Amino acid sequence: MNIEITDLTRRFGRTRAVDCVDLTTGTGVFGLLGPNGAGKTSLLRMLATVIRPSSGSMRLLEQDPAGHGPRREIRRKLGYLPQNLGYYPGFTVVEFVEYFALLKEMPPRQVPRAVAAAVERVGLGDKAKAKLRTLSGGMLRRAGIAQAIVNEPELLLFDEPTAGLDPEQRVEFRSLVRELGQRSTVVVSTHLVEDVGAACAEVALMHQGRIAFQGTPDELVARGAGHGTGDAPLERGYSAVLAAARA
Repeated sequence: MNIEITDLTRRFGRTRAVDCVDLTTGTGVFGLLGPNGAGKTSLLRMLATVIRPSSGSMRLLEQDPAGHGPRREIRRKLGYLPQNLGYYPGFTVVEFVEYFALLKEMPPRQVPRAVAAAVERVGLGDKAKAKLRTLSGGMLRRAGIAQAIVNEPELLLFDEPTAGLDPEQRVEFRSLVRELGQRSTVVVSTHLVEDVGAACAEVALMHQGRIAFQGTPDELVARGAGHGTGDAPLERGYSAVLAAARA
């Protein structure tokens, strides 16, 4: 399994952002749903080795990230798109993606071809030499996706990846995620339940730092039968699980 976490907890002061979470998943696309403040971003940041757990155990790609050596090795095989990705406005798209490729310690001779391929996969080939400051919000998000996939990661973490993308681009992103999930573990944190239904084989719903539901999209749909609210079956399942958790 590429992700194995047990009793994982992250505190910020007296607040438990992530509260005793257990999660195990391997190759494929895993969706992470939940309202604002549910703990999704804190969980992804721990999986990305950006922050450390307050307690509990975590193994990523069969290694314990607590040690410096294993953590460095994990980061070479990791792709991460945070909700708010910083960037240098004067960088071109190619320079931006190349910068992250080098941070991931990719062999220099492999970088040019890998960068070109990643930029093309997100539909920015015609903007490869454009400065980041000239791009729209959706284009910047696609550049962020490119840096996440440039090293062909074994573990790929996306936090609200379709924010700013238009409907056509969202469909293209789902297709890319399904392709990536054939050989990697992909975790997609999102507010958009339709993205989960279209791309994910398994989904977890977080509420107040805990996992309130884990199963397939079809099982989530079944939770909303007859009593959930929403325009689509997944939305009704989502609302029914949240209502039960709040009760």
